[in-house]
Amino acid sequence: MTRPPVDQARWQPWIDHVCAAVGVDPALVDARAIHDLTGEVARVGERPMAPVSAHLWGVAVGAGADADAAGAALLDAARDAARGGGS
Repeated sequence: MTRPPVDQARWQPWIDHVCAAVGVDPALVDARAIHDLTGEVARVGERPMAPVSAHLWGVAVGAGADADAAGAALLDAARDAARGGGS
């Protein structure tokens, strides 16, 4: 099943408002990439871990990791955990 693409422009006012409240540059928020990552985590593993994965990705990027590399590593780890590597 394919999900419809996330319309960043539709959600940009919300993103801008919340980013201002927490002191984050809204240019750093790629809603589609976040949805893609969390959707894949939910698909390959446990749905409740999807928002946890978004948090972990944000922590990694906030600590200086490259967003693409951190996302790929997170998805690899989630797939490994789903195969029993995370227990």
